[in-house]
Amino acid sequence: MVQEPQILENGFYEDFGYGFYCTILENQAKRRKHIVNLYEYSPDEGQNIKKFSEMIEEWLQFVVNCRLGLKHDYDIVEGPMADDTIWDYVEDYMAGRISKEAFWELVKFKYPTHQMVFCAEKALQAIRFEGSYSL
Repeated sequence: MVQEPQILENGFYEDFGYGFYCTILENQAKRRKHIVNLYEYSPDEGQNIKKFSEMIEEWLQFVVNCRLGLKHDYDIVEGPMADDTIWDYVEDYMAGRISKEAFWELVKFKYPTHQMVFCAEKALQAIRFEGSYSL
């Protein structure tokens, strides 16, 4: 249970960089963890937010950059998740084993995913812990 979220820099790079990750898709959360935490999110217009509504070229480059350890200046980033299968395709693309066109062909039929990462301490002020439950 995570009542007080923190920005974690855990030594490996995630899709959208370091931060506190969550999702609006409860079924996705259930597939990945044994405890589901519930938070209320109240957007703050003063925050620098990047939102990807779908996997597009800009999303792919952003994920590649973050996975390479490049920093960004966003407080919050929201968009599709590169799950294990999609991440394998991202790695293949980064290594030159598949083309960008092949990448898009491979990922276009995947089920929807979502992630939201709070990348800055001030961004954590936008969420409030409401409870949790075990699976």
